[in-house]
Amino acid sequence: MIKKLFRFLIKTTLWFVVLSIVWVLLYRFLPVPATPLMAIRSFQSETTVYIKHDWVPLEDISKVMQLAVISAEDQNFTTHNGFDYEAIKKAYKDNKVGKSLKGGSTISQQTAKNVFLWPGRSWFRKGLETYFTFLIENLWGKERILEVYLNSIEMGEGVYGIQAASKYWFNKDAKNLTKHESAAIAVILPNPRNYKASPRTAYLEKRKQWVLRQMNNLGELNINKNDQPGD
Repeated sequence: MIKKLFRFLIKTTLWFVVLSIVWVLLYRFLPVPATPLMAIRSFQSETTVYIKHDWVPLEDISKVMQLAVISAEDQNFTTHNGFDYEAIKKAYKDNKVGKSLKGGSTISQQTAKNVFLWPGRSWFRKGLETYFTFLIENLWGKERILEVYLNSIEMGEGVYGIQAASKYWFNKDAKNLTKHESAAIAVILPNPRNYKASPRTAYLEKRKQWVLRQMNNLGELNINKNDQPGD
């Protein structure tokens, strides 16, 4: 009986690894049509929520918008391997002394969670997030991760991806976003269902100014299109 159970667990694990790798490889080349969060939000809502989600390639997203999300969410995105250990340590210390709860998640981790998993704080889900983060870092590369992130992230009630967000908040295409508009969208990402990119509260305007300063500090975004995954 124990041997049968052991063989079953081994086979299940192997199938999961094979299918998950195939899934990740498919999304290396194909647009992500929908995410688990989109379905969850639809079921959670008491009223009909129309999903706004328009996929656009990275070259059709303003460079300043790309820089804005990196400045706001993950300033070491181009150099870490999917996990920012210093940010994780800082988040742990802040949480321990009772400061506002922070997760220290990188853009890579957020992408893995948004595309392949569900919201939650269980150790099991966090373990899967770590696994999928490792896969996309090694099978996609930074440029593809940023492209998928910007096309999948929740950016308002029923609004997913930067093209839909750009249309929703500023009535323009993502490629035409200005520096200030990009920063305004970036600051709502921690709580996109409650924060508004326009009009902004005094708190969000203060956050926007902080993001603009970080963008100036980071300078020009440099993600080499020819970099191979895992390099």
